[in-house]
Amino acid sequence: MKTTVLVVVGAVLLLLGGTFTLQGLGYLKGSAMTGVTLWAVIGPIIAVIGLVIAVVGIRRRSPTKPGTGTDM
Repeated sequence: MKTTVLVVVGAVLLLLGGTFTLQGLGYLKGSAMTGVTLWAVIGPIIAVIGLVIAVVGIRRRSPTKPGTGTDM
């Protein structure tokens, strides 16, 4: 359960970071963040944090039990 939460939170942060970056660079228009360099800097930082959290969540998943995997 905890690993799933980590992966979901990481994925959400990754998407938010990407959105913030695109808005800061001016590719996504329609908000006060559009064209503001601060968001072009903060966005990738948030995205990397999200990626790290998601990877930690994926690595914490327990390995499959012997004999139950797809190994032949």
